[in-house]
Amino acid sequence: MEAEVLKLLQAVQSGGMTAEAALAQLRTLPARQLGEVVHDSHRPLRRGVTEAVFAPGKSDVQLVDAVKAALTGGENCLVTRVAPAQAALLHQSLGGWDVSYNPPARMVTIIQKPVADLGRGEVVVMTAGTSDVPVAEEAAVTCSTLGNRVRRVFDVGVAGIHRLLPHLDAMRDASVIVVAAGMEGALPGVVAGLVACPVIGVPTSVGYGTAFGGVAPLLSMLNSCSGGLLVVNVDNGFGAGVAATLINRKRPFDGVVAVEPDMPEPSPAKV
Repeated sequence: MEAEVLKLLQAVQSGGMTAEAALAQLRTLPARQLGEVVHDSHRPLRRGVTEAVFAPGKSDVQLVDAVKAALTGGENCLVTRVAPAQAALLHQSLGGWDVSYNPPARMVTIIQKPVADLGRGEVVVMTAGTSDVPVAEEAAVTCSTLGNRVRRVFDVGVAGIHRLLPHLDAMRDASVIVVAAGMEGALPGVVAGLVACPVIGVPTSVGYGTAFGGVAPLLSMLNSCSGGLLVVNVDNGFGAGVAATLINRKRPFDGVVAVEPDMPEPSPAKV
C-alpha cells in the first residue's frame, strides 16, 4: 500500500500524472476487491498494522481470494484460526509465496518483506498451563510478525506459583506482558501485581463446567484487584498480540503526517 501511494505521488511530482488522475486512483486504493472479498488495504497507512484474514467460515475460494488480496499490496499476511486442510489449500494455491503454518497457533504467515524491530522492548507471552498454549501462540506469532521481540514463558500457573519465580527478571524487563489463562484465570492478576509494565490478560475457554467456556476466567480478570490489568475477549490471542504491538511501539504511529509550513519568528513585543 505504501509503495502504491508513493508511486502515485512521484508520478504527480514528475509531471507524469495529473493531481486529478492520482485522486481518482486514491479513491480505490483504500479497499481491494477480489471475488467476494473486500480487503482493507488502507489499514497499514491508517493504523500501522495489516488486516489479518480470519479463516473460519470462509469457502476455499473466499479464503484464497482474501489472502491474495492481502498479498497484492506487498504487505506481510497473517491468517488466523486456520484448520490443517485450509493450510494445505493455501500451500497449494499460493505457490509463488512462502507459506508458513504454525499448528499450535493455528496461523499461517506469509512474509514478503523483512520484519523490522519496531518495539521499544520485549513482549513476554505467558500461559498458566500448557492447555492455554494455542491461544498464547496466536498472540506470540502475531507479535513477532508485527515487529516485536517475543519471549515465551509457558506453564507457570498459580497451582504451582513457585514456577513463576525464575522468570521475574524477564517479566520486570518486559515492555508489555500477555498472559493467557483458563480455569479461574488468576495468573494475569498475579503477574500484574508484580510488574510495572502493562499486562494484557487473555481468558481461555479451558476448564471444567463452571468455567463456562472462558466466562469465569474473563470475569475473574475483569474483577482483578491488580490495577491496570487489561483484558481481551475469550481466546482472542490475535487481539492481545495487536494490543501488545501498539503498546510496545517505539513511537506512536502517526499515519500520514502533514508537514506544517515554516512560520516566521514572532516579533519582540514593543514596550
